[in-house]
Amino acid sequence: MKASLAIWLFCAAAVGATPALGQTQQFINDYPTDVRADYVFGCMKVNGETVDSLRRCSCSIDVIATIVPYTRYEEASTFISMGLVSGEKGAVFRSTEESKASIGDLRRAQAEAEMRCF
Repeated sequence: MKASLAIWLFCAAAVGATPALGQTQQFINDYPTDVRADYVFGCMKVNGETVDSLRRCSCSIDVIATIVPYTRYEEASTFISMGLVSGEKGAVFRSTEESKASIGDLRRAQAEAEMRCF
């Protein structure tokens, strides 16, 4: 048991010290845990609440995190939720070039995640 823990710690330290992975790892891990969990719960609701969907939905948010920085993800999510408001108030969040670009980035990342994970 102690040997496997030592091996795990060594591997974790080696991966963390790798320059090529360092920036990618930081980029991937900038999504807060609660945001990842919320995405997975919503994804599972749509795709069935099974162990397989848990695995696929977890894969999906991991892929999205490699493509879209968290700040852009947060921006797109805000545009999407605020765009659901009816009338002129919601139109501002649906019709601007910035909202369309932000949502488009997220949709492309989701499409890539679906291809890789589902």
